[in-house]
Amino acid sequence: MSKRIPLQTESDLLFARQAAREMMREMGFGSADQTRMATAISELARNVLKYAGEGTCTLIDEQDEREMVLRVVVEDNGPGITNIDQAMEDGFTTGNGLGAGLPGAKRLVNNFDIASEPGYTKITMEIRRHANK
Repeated sequence: MSKRIPLQTESDLLFARQAAREMMREMGFGSADQTRMATAISELARNVLKYAGEGTCTLIDEQDEREMVLRVVVEDNGPGITNIDQAMEDGFTTGNGLGAGLPGAKRLVNNFDIASEPGYTKITMEIRRHANK
């Protein structure tokens, strides 16, 4: 099961956070994991709105009998990330922020991957836990 959410306004960001929380709760994730993913989505969605103007956030339920897995894919057609290594350094910012967005989001999840080029950025992240079945 998946849910694709357009990111065009601040309210879309809030909707994406809430949708992730609801999906994770239904899957059996605890409130701490729900909060971690909601926070990571906020960081990435804010970057989409700030640098690309709009994008999408796709929530994908990839659980099976052994593992609960929520994969989140955030994509945009903005300018791209010129230097991914530099962007992943704590404190690095191209705006007026704290520079915690990308590295902060990475610390909140189990798997985190960035693919970026001019005109397209795709960030994939996951939280996974053993199923309580």
